[in-house]
Amino acid sequence: MSSLTQQLPALVVGLPFFSAMAVTLLTWRNRDAAFPVALIGLALCAAASLALSIHIATDGPVIYRMGGWEPPMGISFYVDGLNVLVLAIISFVALVNLSGTRPAVRLEYAGKDGSFYTLYLLCVTGHLGMVITSDVFNLYVLIEIAALSGYALLGWGSSRAPLSTLNYLFIGVIGASFYLLGVGFLYIQTGSLNMLDIAGIIQILGVTPTLTAAFGLIMSGILIKMAFFPAHGWLPNAYCHAGSPAVSLIAPMTTKVMVYVMVRMMLTVFSPKLVFDRGLLPDLMVLMASAAIVICGLMALSAKNLKRMLTYVLITEVGYMVGGAWLGNRAGMTGTVLHVVNDAAMTLTMFMAVGCLSYKFGKLDYKKLQGVFPKMPFTMSAFVLGAIAMIGVPPTCGFFSKWYLILGGLEAGHIEFVVALILSSLINVVLFFKVFEIGFFEPWPEGTDSHGHPHRPAIAMREAPASMVAPLVVSALALVGLGLMNSKLVAIIENALPASLY
Repeated sequence: MSSLTQQLPALVVGLPFFSAMAVTLLTWRNRDAAFPVALIGLALCAAASLALSIHIATDGPVIYRMGGWEPPMGISFYVDGLNVLVLAIISFVALVNLSGTRPAVRLEYAGKDGSFYTLYLLCVTGHLGMVITSDVFNLYVLIEIAALSGYALLGWGSSRAPLSTLNYLFIGVIGASFYLLGVGFLYIQTGSLNMLDIAGIIQILGVTPTLTAAFGLIMSGILIKMAFFPAHGWLPNAYCHAGSPAVSLIAPMTTKVMVYVMVRMMLTVFSPKLVFDRGLLPDLMVLMASAAIVICGLMALSAKNLKRMLTYVLITEVGYMVGGAWLGNRAGMTGTVLHVVNDAAMTLTMFMAVGCLSYKFGKLDYKKLQGVFPKMPFTMSAFVLGAIAMIGVPPTCGFFSKWYLILGGLEAGHIEFVVALILSSLINVVLFFKVFEIGFFEPWPEGTDSHGHPHRPAIAMREAPASMVAPLVVSALALVGLGLMNSKLVAIIENALPASLY
């Protein structure tokens, strides 16, 4: 292994962090330096995560000890097939979103570009760190780094954004407190904070009341932070009132990374045997996930605003991933991890499209979408591709992860979960075709022309700037690319799943 390859885990997290520091320093003298520095930092980060993915796929898991120090004194990173794909998708999401939102940043954060890009890079650093760390306390620190920078970005929106973000902050603090308290119980019982050490100690100790309390508290905190129904109330307002560049960064990352953290805790720290042998809990979690999928889908139907509708769809997708993870079989877990990757790409596409629409029309009540197809054909083409992926139509990526989730549901005998997934796809069809109908067919024709044909008013094209539309189109095409690569992604994920998971 070359010396550069050995440093890839540190580079993935370090590049956006040091880019944030550089942006802060450089923008004191030259505000225009913020965007190129951030772009270069994230481009290098994405390249490092891609190289790390190739290395893990060929050579297996990597343990990286910061400065050569052994845990518990030193900080260590652990990279395997479960998290390397999440690292890659998060770094590419951040890069594509950054490159596609510069005009919107200039419009919505005028004169404060440096502060915006510093928070942006710190938020990315926090999320990447959460994915790669193998220390349960460092995970808490990184959750807070991601959350604090995220609060600042989301609170920097419309006049209602600060209040919505304050609500998010209160809920987020409760979730983080549950997690930290669980880590405390875990440390009392095991005397270690390293995930791999804790896993080994738990195998010897078996189930104890302290470990049960730790598991319950940690899971409660994670479920609150990921906005799992019914702890989702903070998310719609926080996302709807924030600026589009911030939402199109945070929406694809936060919920997906917290789902990954839940999976890591279940498989690596507490082990499948302890998690899935805990009485009625797995069945209850799948039942709650099924309810979340259906209820949040119905809430999306009642939304009158495109951004709010997509936010409820995002919460529905959280139900997909939580339900799949708690099915307790390989197909369900594979579907969950694959959906973490796919849903990050789908959510990025949809919220970047919303960003382009917001740039031209401001608020996105459905009435404002009349005639949007001829006005913004490239944006809406990308939106349609994203919608098809979210519905689950092959060969887009959304189909393949749903396929594994349905297989897992059938193998586990959880028919209610399978029915909820199919029903959710049908609800998505209604949701997105409603947008297509308004955007393509309205306003309705008025009168007839000289040949007796219905007369439709002429609509001029008013696309967002090319620098916003081009990355959006790339993101939309990637949904097909991820779908075509699904067998390779599944192979990486399945190699990382423990043998005890059938």
